[in-house]
Amino acid sequence: MRDNINHEYDYAESVSGPIPDYLLEVERQTYLRTMAPQMLSGRLQGRLLAMFSQLLRPHQILEIGTFTGYSALCLAEGLAQDGELHTIEGNPETALLAAQHFAASPFNRQLHLHQGQAADLLPTLTQSWDLVFLDGDKQAYPDYLPVIADQMAPGGLLLADNVLWDGKVGTGKKDKDVNALHQYNTLLAGRKDFEVVLLPLRDGLSVARKVIF
Repeated sequence: MRDNINHEYDYAESVSGPIPDYLLEVERQTYLRTMAPQMLSGRLQGRLLAMFSQLLRPHQILEIGTFTGYSALCLAEGLAQDGELHTIEGNPETALLAAQHFAASPFNRQLHLHQGQAADLLPTLTQSWDLVFLDGDKQAYPDYLPVIADQMAPGGLLLADNVLWDGKVGTGKKDKDVNALHQYNTLLAGRKDFEVVLLPLRDGLSVARKVIF
């Protein structure tokens, strides 16, 4: 069964695209220069992020967890002409790589990289977010949720990566990451101001739309 799932995933990735050349270079550099290249969003999820953004045409995007910039560049594909993307990265080494990748992209002037801890930086960002992508500290997801929900525009999309955590979430297995992600999923599902779909893509992608009352 696992081999069949892997085949289906590989096939889906092979017919999804096209992928811009600058993203292929980000992928190459990530595998060459980082110790955990598997943290990259990847081609299939990257195309899905880009499509969500292209459908929404957001003016303001927030990303928490930049890594080397792949997902931010996918999201930037859908930015409105005057749109901006703000992304927060706690690791100074990967933030430097992301900055280099942003500078070489068509979206350099629209991307704003903030190096530091999201808990400290979030209160300084007062935009009304049309699209938010969580991919940072998993244990902080439940803490981010009420802050981000208040900052989001009606009809906006809240995306969160790794919400299944290698299949451990929802199985009764206990560790700090699993507990936090289960708490995030439960809290989000219980909110009346969001509609939620959890996709079993890669490590789990939560897709939530802020309701327009």
